[in-house]
Amino acid sequence: MISRWKQIWPPLVAVIFFLALWQLSVSWFGIEQWFLPAPTDIWREGVASASSLKGHTLATLRLTLTGFPLGVAAGLICAVLLHIVPWTARALYPLLILSQNVPVIALGPLLVIWFGFGQLPKIILIVLVCFFPVAVAGLGGLAQTDRLMLQFMKMAGATRRQIFTKLELPHALPSLFSGIKISAAYAVTGAVVAELIGGDKGLGYYMQLQKSAYRTDRMFVAIILIVLLSLLLFAAVALLEKWLVRWKPQRDA
Repeated sequence: MISRWKQIWPPLVAVIFFLALWQLSVSWFGIEQWFLPAPTDIWREGVASASSLKGHTLATLRLTLTGFPLGVAAGLICAVLLHIVPWTARALYPLLILSQNVPVIALGPLLVIWFGFGQLPKIILIVLVCFFPVAVAGLGGLAQTDRLMLQFMKMAGATRRQIFTKLELPHALPSLFSGIKISAAYAVTGAVVAELIGGDKGLGYYMQLQKSAYRTDRMFVAIILIVLLSLLLFAAVALLEKWLVRWKPQRDA
């Protein structure tokens, strides 16, 4: 408990100090609320807008929880395919790298043209954001399998399927979860970008409306909700990793 508190208090003190400095700076320099609201103004607006924000937050959460698992599944399938069939890695891996150089914001309008204004283009956008970290981390983890154990299983007559399920995949889980946690951090952002491009609900759509009205305080409230959703999804993945990868050595506190 004490060691956990030692990990928590330094960032907590830093956040409190930052918020206090922000509050005092807005007061001292007389910064107008439309330009930079104080933390207390953001808090009051968050409480006042809670009822209207609930629907937008749930819409973003539903979109994220639809696209994120699909993106993780696509990344895992891609990693397994590139690992099992080596020539596909040589042929497709450079294309995967190139695909990440295309800005997500540029793909959104194309997806809307191809698939309309429904949920499908938004889900595809989240999948594109999430699958790459999982694919790269999974491929790296599968490539780092213990060679001695691999040779031992081959000498024992293990099939390719047994080698993959009993050795390669379990050994790759820590690396794979590293990629999934990165995707979890990106997933909510991908959902918000998708809502900004085309949508009639969600936090991205809400921010678009408040930008037009110069309601900076409401935009900050939406940003805080986006961060909280990302942290919750990241924490859920971390808990799942702790449950599945129990043999992974824990770092000392």
